Amino acid sequence: MNLCRKMRVNPFSRPAESRRPDKILTTSPFNRYTSGAAVLCALLLNTSCLQEQEISAAAQPAAPLAAPLAAVNGSVATTPVTPLAVTPPPAAPTPVEPAEWNYPGPRPLPGAILPGKRIIAFYGNLLSTRMGILGELPPEEMLAKLDEEVANWTKADSLTPVQPALHVIVVTAQGHPSAGGKYRLRMKHKMIDDVLELARQRDAIVFLDVQVGHSTLQEELPQLEKYLRLPNVHLGIDAEFSMKNGNVPGRSIGTFDAADINYATGYLAGLVKAHQIPPKLLIVHRFTQRMITNYENIALRPETQVVMHMDGWGSPALKKDTYRRFIVKEPVQFTGFKLFYKNDLRDSPRMMAPEEIITLEPSPMYIQYQ
Repeated sequence: MNLCRKMRVNPFSRPAESRRPDKILTTSPFNRYTSGAAVLCALLLNTSCLQEQEISAAAQPAAPLAAPLAAVNGSVATTPVTPLAVTPPPAAPTPVEPAEWNYPGPRPLPGAILPGKRIIAFYGNLLSTRMGILGELPPEEMLAKLDEEVANWTKADSLTPVQPALHVIVVTAQGHPSAGGKYRLRMKHKMIDDVLELARQRDAIVFLDVQVGHSTLQEELPQLEKYLRLPNVHLGIDAEFSMKNGNVPGRSIGTFDAADINYATGYLAGLVKAHQIPPKLLIVHRFTQRMITNYENIALRPETQVVMHMDGWGSPALKKDTYRRFIVKEPVQFTGFKLFYKNDLRDSPRMMAPEEIITLEPSPMYIQYQ
């Protein structure tokens, strides 16, 4: 059985999920991606989330992958399309300033989002129906569903304003060496522009998610700088696909050290200072012990806000246990909690409700739906 993100007592014993399989878009305002997405289906990693074994039968991102795609500078090769008019991103949303600061690290600079707001994010990739809800539905339906979740969380906690977000995977781990032998594939900036336009329609913030494969954050983050210096764009990094041991992504679980996270926060802090923008958020995915090492050495800076994100699926009891063991017991700053529309229901009759997630200690301030 493949590795996966389902939590068990043994943190490395988990079945596979449909977090990052790919699709061919057929109906949506983004059907101009059809030809590019068809090729991408042959590349995106089977074990993006390592949790749905049927993925490999549909030319999903399996390892090894067939029919390598010609790429330029590591980017997806797509058929020329009519450019989408993109409205410049809005200014960063004005958060509600907390009356007191009860979190680790220095009090953030003015304009920080947490903990004045709770972030509700939709995760995925516009080129894939199986990497998450962001690309699973046509854009209008996806945004309408995001509105529903925002309303649910507002009802559950009327004292904490909700900040909607779109969390898009922009560097995907691969099951073959790909361009430069890095086992990763960079999405074209055109897709990021499209996500920014969708976010504008809901005053949402955007997270750019990076799966480095055999690459590094030092190599990947500068490629995204023109977006990360925008006030409404933030960063996510996925330790699962950081293969420091040279393994193929998806065949074992990767890791980030405190030094990697410190590089990311330092990079973001430099952008905040250089461009006089509000503090940046960093989402760090975690669902096992070894995914993050030397957590106590993670540096906390006033220019950044670090969210350690519980990224596993299963029954409510298993999710709570993973949150307790890998997030609460190794505290960093803020916490996040992930919900899976499909995989959370595989061994359970229900997903966790906002009302019960809010009661966790500490209460998660970043909620992600896949």
